[in-house]
Amino acid sequence: MSGAPPTSAPGASARQWWGLAVLVTPSTLLFMMLTILFLAAPNMAAELNPTSTQLLWILDIYGFVMAGFLVAMGVLGDRVGKRLLMVIGAILFAAVSVAASLTTVPELMIAWRAVLGLAAAMMIPATLGLIFVLFADAKQRGVAIGVWAGGISAGVALGPLLSGLLLEVFGWQATFLVAVPVMALVVLGAPLLVPEHRDPTARIDLFSALLLVGGLLATIYGIKRFAAQEPVGPSIGLLATGMATGLWFVIRQLRAQIPLLDVRLFANRTVSGALVVFLLSAAALGGVYSLFTQYLQHVQGLSPLQAGLSILPAAAGLIVVATLSPVLARRFRPGNVIAIGLLTQVAGYLLFTQLDSDTGLVLVIASFVITYPGVAPSMALTTDLVVSSVPPQQAGGASGLATTANDLGISLGVAVIGSVGIAAYRDRIGGSVPDELPTGAAAMASDSVDGALATAGQLDGPLGEQLLTAAQNAFTGGLNAAALVSAVIAVLAAVIAATRLRHVPPTGQARPLVEGTAPG
Repeated sequence: MSGAPPTSAPGASARQWWGLAVLVTPSTLLFMMLTILFLAAPNMAAELNPTSTQLLWILDIYGFVMAGFLVAMGVLGDRVGKRLLMVIGAILFAAVSVAASLTTVPELMIAWRAVLGLAAAMMIPATLGLIFVLFADAKQRGVAIGVWAGGISAGVALGPLLSGLLLEVFGWQATFLVAVPVMALVVLGAPLLVPEHRDPTARIDLFSALLLVGGLLATIYGIKRFAAQEPVGPSIGLLATGMATGLWFVIRQLRAQIPLLDVRLFANRTVSGALVVFLLSAAALGGVYSLFTQYLQHVQGLSPLQAGLSILPAAAGLIVVATLSPVLARRFRPGNVIAIGLLTQVAGYLLFTQLDSDTGLVLVIASFVITYPGVAPSMALTTDLVVSSVPPQQAGGASGLATTANDLGISLGVAVIGSVGIAAYRDRIGGSVPDELPTGAAAMASDSVDGALATAGQLDGPLGEQLLTAAQNAFTGGLNAAALVSAVIAVLAAVIAATRLRHVPPTGQARPLVEGTAPG
């Protein structure tokens, strides 16, 4: 960074604001990594040759591991030192990013993305926690937290645009290597600008974190196996294992004196309502988002940079609506503000169900401009709704739930709704593959659109054109099906927001006493 530091509130030093820059910059990048591979997926698939299910794992496992270990790493940071754990996480993230950029095997890429998720979980809680250490003044701390939250929103929104720029000049490897200089900033800048903080009495429950991640991954793997039309028995077994592990996790939290995630908070209707709405809205968006970025390249024929620029108007809309949402929530009930945003998402998803391979680019972009900003009210208001509805001594646990839901939502959408898109593609392509194709080529084309396009590129004449058209139509059909599922999810989320949160008054009015933990 260069130039003068940001204007500080009275009493804040330039050192404090530069320290904030050291904390916000990696946070922005870590959340950008949730979406940065969406545009890079076609280029990566062309080199790694993953199956469609493996490509989904590459895209979503980062978010699952980060969400699962987030709270545990926050407690570990309290124990060993927040700054120390953040620096260790930065070193690990940089090293694994280099390793991932050199990878040519899809299974290994999945493993590297999982480790990156763990490294991100080591850093994110520390960046927020150290803001409280860095800024003792409540007003300055509020400004700093707002900057941190804005950086995270910008990271999620602008990830594909950065990806498009990097892919245009370099290759998909650059989407990993871009993390190295940012992590170097953390390693060098944090010891100079950010104070250390630790609590030797903090107790960490890593086993609960392993239960949470294990239950999530087993459930998601089972869903993906169903989408891939693999044998039913193992898929049911994975789902049962995942649900049993999740139940074990919940029971363990209820019995723990100091739980990793305080699941009792779900008895509070504001907490449960806001988190469920945010999880559903982010999941609905995540699946369509990942498919849409591939549609721009595979069907519309855009370059990665052109695709990234096509997303920019919607990303700008997201940032504007996220900024305006707290202002609107001062005059109108937050639940209604969130519900209206979700209903605009529904309109956008319904437009997506009407896209085909010949749809003009203007209508395609307009569909996403309507869809994307609709998640912003939930994104902007959830944490405040959750934290302000519980007693101060439970604010930490409530904040942990909100952050976990934030990380989990997009990855759930990529996994579940992305699997719907894959299943729809395979169903549609099955009867469209030319009979003249060799068995191996036909199998590759039937597995994924990337395989179909690679095969079509190796064929001469009408046969290649026929396969290309069939693959584009089938992939568009998959996007249509995924958008329909997302529309249903968004409607459900809007209903929950309007009903479950109807008791929450506008934030500009005096709020009632903090809710108890009795079910509402």
